[in-house]
Amino acid sequence: MFGPDLEEIEKIGIQLEKIVSRVEGAVSSYAERIGGRPYFEIEIDRKQAARYGIHVQDIQDLITTGIGGMNITMTVEGRERYPVRVRYMRELRDNPESLKRMFVPTRWNWRNAPGPTQIPLAQLVKFRKVPGPAMILSENTVPYGRVFVSVDQSEIGLVDFVNKAQKKVQEEIEKGTLIIPPGYFITWSGQFEAELESRKKLGPSMAMALAVILILLYMAFKNVRVIAILAAVLPISLMGGVILLFLLDFRFSTAVWVGFIALFGVATDNAVVLLSTLERLFKEKHPKTVDDIRKTILEGGLLRVRPAMMTTMTTIIALMPVMFATGSGSEMMKPMAAPTVGGLVTATLANLILVPVLYSWMQERKLKKVNE
Repeated sequence: MFGPDLEEIEKIGIQLEKIVSRVEGAVSSYAERIGGRPYFEIEIDRKQAARYGIHVQDIQDLITTGIGGMNITMTVEGRERYPVRVRYMRELRDNPESLKRMFVPTRWNWRNAPGPTQIPLAQLVKFRKVPGPAMILSENTVPYGRVFVSVDQSEIGLVDFVNKAQKKVQEEIEKGTLIIPPGYFITWSGQFEAELESRKKLGPSMAMALAVILILLYMAFKNVRVIAILAAVLPISLMGGVILLFLLDFRFSTAVWVGFIALFGVATDNAVVLLSTLERLFKEKHPKTVDDIRKTILEGGLLRVRPAMMTTMTTIIALMPVMFATGSGSEMMKPMAAPTVGGLVTATLANLILVPVLYSWMQERKLKKVNE
């Protein structure tokens, strides 16, 4: 909360604390109590100072030097420099009663005194204890206060929580329950900003990763139709990753998207192995009928069932320790591994069922055009 008055900022913060605590996923919310720190103020009584003929500056200099201290010179010891600071001894300034007995000299004789008169500080100032801010925080010269919120990320993601909290606060403002005076405003900051920033970067990264995968596959097969079949597997592998995330109750985060990027590369492995075998068999046998095409595809599929299953199982088994880990860092690694495990299951099924069917359909259409 930004604004000119610290008391109003604290008041708004306490209201926001209650509002945000009712949002789903909020574990604890705490608004900073800016005030409440005791301060000891010395207020100069100008009338009394004028009565004794004492300048206000003289009283201020005494308080500044005697209590706070003042540098009067500098000692030189070789290349070292040390300031010499002068102030009253501790026992003369460590309590209000001692301060009251400090004497302020006048500049002229008062009431025909033989010399400059010494007036007790208690007769020239007022001592009082007042509450004040423990610390004043400011940004761009504007004071602000903070409301700290912890979020249960197993229940809701950081970005989703902030969106709900912002919506809730806006509803309270529109209803008039929360009043933000002119000159005051609310901003949101925290770990969710890093999440938003990473999501902005992950979008282009995912598109680039997919583009590189498809380019490498085209360089290997030199056939657009084969690339289209390989691309058809990716949405199915994505679906398997989403299903496993739902079953494990994981929220979408940067780690999840990184897991999907890894999945897209692994999911095409079995399809590449199967399609390369089918391409080789068709170049060797040159099937002339639909039955020959289907027999060739069945032969190639049977040849690659075991390699495909072994590739998938070894990858899933390698990720099992991550999936069942409970130590430090597991909250980051599990969402990263879950899309790969779930996606590999559906991708393998698609590679063994969908890819042969699509390849057979493609070859049958090609044969039909040749016969025509």
